[in-house]
Amino acid sequence: MYEKTMIQKIVTAYGPSGREQEVTDVIRSFVEPLVDEVTVDALGNLIAHKKGTSGKKIMLVAHMDQIGLVVTDIDEKGFLRVSNVGGVHPVTAAARPVRFENGTRGVTYFETENSGFMNPSKTAITQLFIDIGADSREEAEAKVQLGDMAVYDVNFLEMGRRISCGALDNRICCAALVEALKDMETEHDIYAVFSVQEEVGTRGAGAAAYAIGPDLCINLDVTLFGDTPKCMPMAVKLGGGAAIKIMDASVIVAPMVYTFLEDVAKAEDIACQRDVMRMGGTDTSVVQRSRDGVLAGGISIPVRYVHSPVETADLRDYEATVALLRAAVKRSELPQR
Repeated sequence: MYEKTMIQKIVTAYGPSGREQEVTDVIRSFVEPLVDEVTVDALGNLIAHKKGTSGKKIMLVAHMDQIGLVVTDIDEKGFLRVSNVGGVHPVTAAARPVRFENGTRGVTYFETENSGFMNPSKTAITQLFIDIGADSREEAEAKVQLGDMAVYDVNFLEMGRRISCGALDNRICCAALVEALKDMETEHDIYAVFSVQEEVGTRGAGAAAYAIGPDLCINLDVTLFGDTPKCMPMAVKLGGGAAIKIMDASVIVAPMVYTFLEDVAKAEDIACQRDVMRMGGTDTSVVQRSRDGVLAGGISIPVRYVHSPVETADLRDYEATVALLRAAVKRSELPQR
C-alpha cells in the first residue's frame, strides 16, 4: 500500500541541486515521527536515525535534489539567460513552464530566427532563455537575481497505476524510503539519508557515508527503461517490480550484495528484475568508495522519460521497492566479504 498524498507532496516540492531546503522541510515533516533522531549535516543531507541493538549500521540513501536551470545573465529586455544544473536536455527543456524558489514563474524558449518556431534537432542549452513577463532588466531583477534557480513547474498526473511528474528522479525513491520507515522492523541501526547534490556529481552521499561508516548501504534511485518504442535495448520495464542494481557506468555491485537482495525478494515473493544500466551513475558509487570501502548496492524504480517534465513511474514498482527494503533490513545476517 502507499500514501498518494505523501508521494505528491514530496515529488512536487522545490529542490534543485544545492537549493534543497524546501524539499528537506517536507521530507523532515514525514520522517521525524518515525525515527529517534533527525539531523542535517553541513552539506545539507537530511539524516534520520532509527536506533537498533545489533551494533550493525545500515545506510539507506535516496537523493532529494532535482535538475534545474540557473540564471547566468539578465538582458536589457528582461529575458533570463540560463545554464543547466545537472543533466538538462535542451530539447525537453524548451517551451516549458518553470518556477523559482520565491514563487516567480515563467516559460522557457530558445533563440530562433524562424518567426518563433524552433528546430529541436539544432537546439543547445546556450540558446535557452526564460521569459518571466518583464519588459526590462530592472523589472526582471525585482523578481529574480543572478544565481537563482528554476525547476519545471509541472502537475502531478495520475494515469491508472502510473504517475507522471517532473521530479520523480529521485523523489519517488525519497517517498519510498519514508514509506518503508513507517513499518520497519529491524535490529540494526538504520540511517535513512536523503542526500543532496547527486545530480551534479554525487556530492552529498559520500560525506554522509564517511560520517556514518555503514556496514551495508542500500541506495534507492530511478533507473532507465527498455519498454517504449525504439528505445535503447534494456531488460527493465515498468510494472516488472523492484530493479536490483547489478552495475551502471559508475559502480559494479559486489555479488554478495545483489544476491542478498535477490534472495530476500525470492523468499518474500516480491516482484523484482535486474538493473544493468549502460550509462549514468548513482550515490551507490560514492558510498562504495567511502573510507576503506563499503558494501553498497541499490534498488531502483524504473522511470520513463528521465530528466524531462513528464517522468513516469508505475506504483507497483514503488510498492515492490518498499516491500523489498523493509524485508532486507529485517534480516539478522547481512552480506559480508
